[in-house]
Amino acid sequence: MATEQELSDFLKGVEKRAFKRSVYHVRDEEAALDIVQDSMMKLAQHYGDKPAAELPMLFHRILSNCTLDWFRRQKTRNALFTNMSDLAHGDDGDDDGFDWMQTYAANEEGEAAQSAEVLTQRAQLLKSIENEIQSLPARQREAFLLRYWEDMDVAETAAAMGCSEGSVKTHCFRAVQSLSKALKAKGIEL
Repeated sequence: MATEQELSDFLKGVEKRAFKRSVYHVRDEEAALDIVQDSMMKLAQHYGDKPAAELPMLFHRILSNCTLDWFRRQKTRNALFTNMSDLAHGDDGDDDGFDWMQTYAANEEGEAAQSAEVLTQRAQLLKSIENEIQSLPARQREAFLLRYWEDMDVAETAAAMGCSEGSVKTHCFRAVQSLSKALKAKGIEL
């Protein structure tokens, strides 16, 4: 059984990656924060007494379910209400609030030694990669993020997504192919 400290350490270790994963899915930072917080609360309330080794798989399954619940609520809300301000102003695509400089800065000494041009190029590269990840179909994006962002194996990813291992492999293969093709078209070789 996981101790309170083990549960706390697990949640601290997973919060940033879970937030980023949620932002990729819902494309709304406030909603992503709510989803991650709800997921953490559900894990602590309902599964806090499980062994520490089971926490990652349980958490990712809860996070996936909370994300699906958010989409269902949005669909229902959008069917019932029309937000007139959205119609008047449209989607301006403004992406303020997320600091790209923090995502790639390895350490303070290396950061100080790099030129502004290099930092800007790296930020633009990361933005291009994120945009391509966001454009993936939902299941491909989820499989890709769980396998390569969360570093889960195929069996763990299948359990977290509620599908077969073959489906995980297919989704990951298609995601990698799509990302590779899109990034090569932009002249980005990884």
